[in-house]
Amino acid sequence: MRALRILLILVVVFGGLFVAADRAAVYFAEGQIADKIRSSQGLSSQPQVSIKGFPFLTQVLGSSVDEVDIALDGVSATADGHQVQVTEVSAVLKNVKIDSSFSSATAAQASGSARISYADLAKSAPKGATVGYAGAERAAKGQVKLSGRLADVLDGAGIDMPSSVRALLDGQDVTAYSTVSLEGGDTVRLRAEALPELPVPGLNEQVRDVVNYDLKLDGLPSTIKLDRITASESGLQFAGTGTDVSLAG
Repeated sequence: MRALRILLILVVVFGGLFVAADRAAVYFAEGQIADKIRSSQGLSSQPQVSIKGFPFLTQVLGSSVDEVDIALDGVSATADGHQVQVTEVSAVLKNVKIDSSFSSATAAQASGSARISYADLAKSAPKGATVGYAGAERAAKGQVKLSGRLADVLDGAGIDMPSSVRALLDGQDVTAYSTVSLEGGDTVRLRAEALPELPVPGLNEQVRDVVNYDLKLDGLPSTIKLDRITASESGLQFAGTGTDVSLAG
C-alpha cells in the first residue's frame, strides 16, 4: 500500500512537471511566432498568438500544431493616402506545419476577419462627403450611405460651377446609397445604386463619377486572407478563408 502511495505521488509530481514544461514551451513558441509575424509583416504592434491543443510538446514532435489563433488590437492601413484604423483583426489557422525553430509555418486552413468603422471609412471618402450606416434593410444588401452638401462634393472633386449654378445648388444636399464589394482582398469598391434627380442637366453623371470610387487598403497583414465584405451598424466587416497560408517566414 505504501509503495502504491509513493507511485501515485511520483505520477502526480512528474505529471505536474510535464504540464509545466509543456506550458512553458507553448509560451516560448507563441512569443517566437508573434515576433516572426511582426517582423515579416512589418506590423507596428505585437500580435497576440495563442496555440491550442494539449499536450503541445507531442504536437511539436510531429511538426504540426492543431490550431493557432492570432489577434491584433488594430492595424493602421493606408487607403488612398489616408491612414485608416482596421480593428478586430483576427485569424484562426488549422493544421499548422512548423519547423523546429518556428522560423516558418504554413496553415492548411485559415479563416480571418477584420472591421473598419464608418468614422475611419469617412477619412478616405470624397471631399465634402461622409460615409455612414444605411439602415438595416439597405445594409443587408451590402449598402452604405454617402451624403454631403452638393456644392461641397463638387468643389472637392474640382468641378467648376458657374455662379448661377452654384446659387441654384446652394444649401442642397445629395444622398447616395452605394453597394460595397471587395476586390482582390485589398480593395473596397463603392458603387452608387441610384442618385436623386439633380436640377442641372448632366450633373447626375458628374456626381456619380465622384461617389463611385475604390479604396486600396495597404498595410493589412498578408496572413489575413479576406474575400467577403458586409455592411453592419458599426462599419464594414471583412471575412475570408484560405488554404496553405504562410504564418511566418
